[in-house]
Amino acid sequence: MLARVHSGSLVGIDAYPVEVEVDVYQGLPSVAVVGLPDNAVKESAARVKSAIVNSGYPFPARRITVNLAPADLRKEGSGFDLPIALGILAALNLLPSDKLKDYIVVGELALDGRVKSVRGALSLGLAARDLGFKGLILPDVNASEAAVVEGIEVLGVPNLLAATGFLMDRVALEPAKPRTDLKPARYGAYQVDFREVRGQEYAKRAVEVAAAGGHNVLMIGPPGSGKTMLSQRLPTILPEPVFEEALQTTRIYSAVGLLGRNGSVMAVRPFRSPHHTVSDAGLIGGGAIPRPGEVSLAHNGVLFLDELPEFRKNVLEVLRQPLEDGEVTISRAQLAVTFPARFMLVAAMNPCPCGYRGDPKHQCSCTRQSIQRYWSKISGPLLDRIDIHIEVPSIEWRDLTAVIDGESSETIRQRVNTARKIQLDRLGSAGLFSNAQMRSAFLKKHCRLGSDSMKFLEKAVEKLGLSARAYHRILKISRTIADLEGVADIQSPHVAEAIQYRSLDRRYD
Repeated sequence: MLARVHSGSLVGIDAYPVEVEVDVYQGLPSVAVVGLPDNAVKESAARVKSAIVNSGYPFPARRITVNLAPADLRKEGSGFDLPIALGILAALNLLPSDKLKDYIVVGELALDGRVKSVRGALSLGLAARDLGFKGLILPDVNASEAAVVEGIEVLGVPNLLAATGFLMDRVALEPAKPRTDLKPARYGAYQVDFREVRGQEYAKRAVEVAAAGGHNVLMIGPPGSGKTMLSQRLPTILPEPVFEEALQTTRIYSAVGLLGRNGSVMAVRPFRSPHHTVSDAGLIGGGAIPRPGEVSLAHNGVLFLDELPEFRKNVLEVLRQPLEDGEVTISRAQLAVTFPARFMLVAAMNPCPCGYRGDPKHQCSCTRQSIQRYWSKISGPLLDRIDIHIEVPSIEWRDLTAVIDGESSETIRQRVNTARKIQLDRLGSAGLFSNAQMRSAFLKKHCRLGSDSMKFLEKAVEKLGLSARAYHRILKISRTIADLEGVADIQSPHVAEAIQYRSLDRRYD
């Protein structure tokens, strides 16, 4: 007998349909799985047999062939266990096949018949909706994650018996409900706060501007000046994500299995801080079957690179495409996968190998050649893609011992949220969420300068020899500063402040 069950698999973060065909016929008892399965799929035969027997069903002493179509795409993971088991039972006429055709089925089986979690439940739910299926049958621990998708039934099953009982109309399964609260208590539950940062008012202002517009930041200063401290507190002032942003980020974390057991939409922007020994594949993504890297895991959040020159040069150079395009494409012989990678790059570094160049309290021991080698690890094109460059000097004693705290993260975040709402109203119809994402056409429309501001910027461009990209960066930063002040038109003081945030153009060129 032949039975068909609809299932799905992941390529990158996208799901595609897989038809599981099960044929049970006379022959020596064996189970053959074909259709380019990986080892995890091949091993499903042993898991499925034990799960069926331990659930009280007979396992046929016949030859079983399982075909995963399309056969030219490699199948990976253990999510085919449940559809294979249901296909075997349907081929034995122990299950009706009328309901099976309406659902996509995924799930890993334990030997006792329990259904374990799978990766990519949210993407599978989107695929089920787009392909016109009635619903999705999957592990109950993944049900609330996929239930975010509207227009389909998401049915979570704890074990094989629950799945077969539903298909035989013996067990009623309630469709799962999503957990989409985007304002949980966690947003006020950070263990760090900006009020703990002593002094560094200029740097704190720059970080606020960066958070308000989603701009990339490079902080340069001696050891102990507070660069890492500022970066670690940046998430506490980032604006709360809108639902579309949260859904995009959740989809990536779901595909790599990092979402957690609560299955809720990610309500907090991600903050990724890879070690400087990370490989280019770890940063960008890769593998025989491409998986997202750190830049994609930081999508709609922050990628923090501490001690920037300590990263290998080839690793840093692969950041160019995602910084410019907001996505990264990984090509292999059989397929090419594109991952979203729209993030804020926050980097910190010393001004020289010893760390004390330009510090009035310490003498620099570096030679000119060693300083040149140190800076040569970071290419000009990469620095040009970073919007804000700021110097973070060592902290003065009076600031370090001050009794009065600075502004709290909550106060700063309120200003940032107000500025982001202005940007969302301006750019949301184009699918953009911040000023840093504006393209040339939007710059012409939303970053117009008056005659005085234009003359001021023209002199700065000529004197500093700024590139066209740097000119556009200054326009975007000026627009963000104006948004923070709630001003519709960009004025000369906004342009002047934006130019001050390009310290490398003024000093290290």
